[in-house]
Amino acid sequence: MQGDIQRVLVVDFGAQYSQLIARRIRECKVYSEIVPYDISMGEIRRRKPRGLILSGGPASVYAKEAPSCNREIFKLGIPVLGICYGMQLMAHLLGGEVARTGKSEYGKTKLTAREDTLLLDGLPRKQNVWMSHRDSVKTPPPGFKATALTETTPIAVMENDQDKLYGVQFHPEVIHTPYGMDILKNFLYNACNCIPSWTMVSIIEKSIEEIKRTVGDDKIICGLSGGVDSAVAAILVHKAVGDNLTCVFVDHGLLRKGEVEQVEETFRKHFRINLIHVKAQERFLNKLKGIVDPESKRLIIGEEFIRTFEELAKKLREVKFLVQGTLYPDVIESGTKDAAKIKTHHNVGGLPLKHDFKLIEPLRELFKDEVRALGEELGLPEEIVWRQPFPGPGLAIRIVGEVTEERLNILREADAVVEEEIKRAGLYRKLWQSFAVLPCVRTVGVMGDERTYSYPIVVRAVISEDAMTADWARLPYEVLERISNRIINEITGVNRVVYDISSKPPSTIEWE
Repeated sequence: MQGDIQRVLVVDFGAQYSQLIARRIRECKVYSEIVPYDISMGEIRRRKPRGLILSGGPASVYAKEAPSCNREIFKLGIPVLGICYGMQLMAHLLGGEVARTGKSEYGKTKLTAREDTLLLDGLPRKQNVWMSHRDSVKTPPPGFKATALTETTPIAVMENDQDKLYGVQFHPEVIHTPYGMDILKNFLYNACNCIPSWTMVSIIEKSIEEIKRTVGDDKIICGLSGGVDSAVAAILVHKAVGDNLTCVFVDHGLLRKGEVEQVEETFRKHFRINLIHVKAQERFLNKLKGIVDPESKRLIIGEEFIRTFEELAKKLREVKFLVQGTLYPDVIESGTKDAAKIKTHHNVGGLPLKHDFKLIEPLRELFKDEVRALGEELGLPEEIVWRQPFPGPGLAIRIVGEVTEERLNILREADAVVEEEIKRAGLYRKLWQSFAVLPCVRTVGVMGDERTYSYPIVVRAVISEDAMTADWARLPYEVLERISNRIINEITGVNRVVYDISSKPPSTIEWE
């Protein structure tokens, strides 16, 4: 999808919101990429962006090792928008003055426009914005006008229409700035002259064209996990190459209830894709015998997955290409400076790091929400498209202790109850994750006037945007009551249900 598409580059200065800025641009149907602050001028020219956005960041422009950029970036004739630190850096490099005030301005703030301007065109003269800064611009650079202010920040917006350079001290990308998307659209459409053409249909068309050009008539193999990423990648590639695609589904016996049947139904019967189902439950359980440490579990499962996949791959010698469900966050997860390294080493579902395949990664430019939208456009069932994130090691890391067939059966049934009741309450798509955990301890209970000594089940439900942070979901008491009653009454070996009310941080979403 690299072709001659319109793109806007987000120059990352270490902001916690850089990915969010890129996502918001794409929500405006304009393609965006995140690049490091020290990107070369040659690389910028090579990518031919319609505009640049300088992100925020935690540093002060006066700090000894503050991140900076080449000031020639402002002479490329490309519109530039600086956000928070990005605005301060722009002012600093172009001859303005940034004040180290020591005063903080955080949270909701009232912004007042001094006049009608490009960024604030069509918006109310007064609006709420979200601030998060200490330093601020005291004097704008030559050629700039201060076009909006807040009670404590005289220069909250500055604009240079002649050179198409703009700065905002607040964060238009966060939902707490109600007109933030309108401000971004004004920059993208009016300053950069972008056309909102980054749509699911255009992504599908360009991807199919590129896959056909790359693969030709050669064979392709795809490691299918049943999750949304590999599923969407498989369907997209299948549209391009048809029966030349073979999907491999390694069933390690650690999946949720009904997951195996759903994968079979979706890919073999609904889409009529060549599917090899490797049944390896016994193999994985034997390797996990006596293992309690969670990291050891992960390593064993990953290693065994690799061995299983490699054994099958040797039988498919004519296959030259390997499909991976790599997403854009995977490429930049360790920082944009290491993007190439992440791409080289990133693997999905435990696929071999060393192999003779050529990689096909049709989703590597997409965020998770875009992948879901693409899945809907491709006709994938809602149950797969909107499936909540599920760890690669599966239920093995939701059993706190040794993994046994008995414990897997108990947890699988309990997890199914949680999912059914969450969906019944209409909450499934409002939660990032909701699931059951089985700690390998016993608790005393009373059932039928008799003493029991059985497992507890922990219910976990969180809300989040990207899993970097998460808050525990305030589930209605009646939902929790139904979950508890059903688990205890329907599942032998359980006599207690508890609800996890910890957030991330300090906890994590998963227990192991």
